[in-house]
Amino acid sequence: MDLLTWIVVGIIAGLIASAIVGGIGLVGDIVVGMVGALVGGWIFSALRIATPIGGVAGNIVVAFVGALVLLVLFRFLKPGRRFA
Repeated sequence: MDLLTWIVVGIIAGLIASAIVGGIGLVGDIVVGMVGALVGGWIFSALRIATPIGGVAGNIVVAFVGALVLLVLFRFLKPGRRFA
């Protein structure tokens, strides 16, 4: 995946995950989406799960799962913040 595709996937995955869990700002959501792509890739590899769709859409699914995990952990570990 080239850098531009990685950024676009991060933006989409971060914004979708932030819409579900609650975001940390636009730039934070983009960063969470990009890091979520790495985390999601690791999770899918560790569990030996393949995405049902290929290409960029599959990358977005993987990044979304990783971003969701990161946002939930962020909410859980940050003091004074609660789930809405």
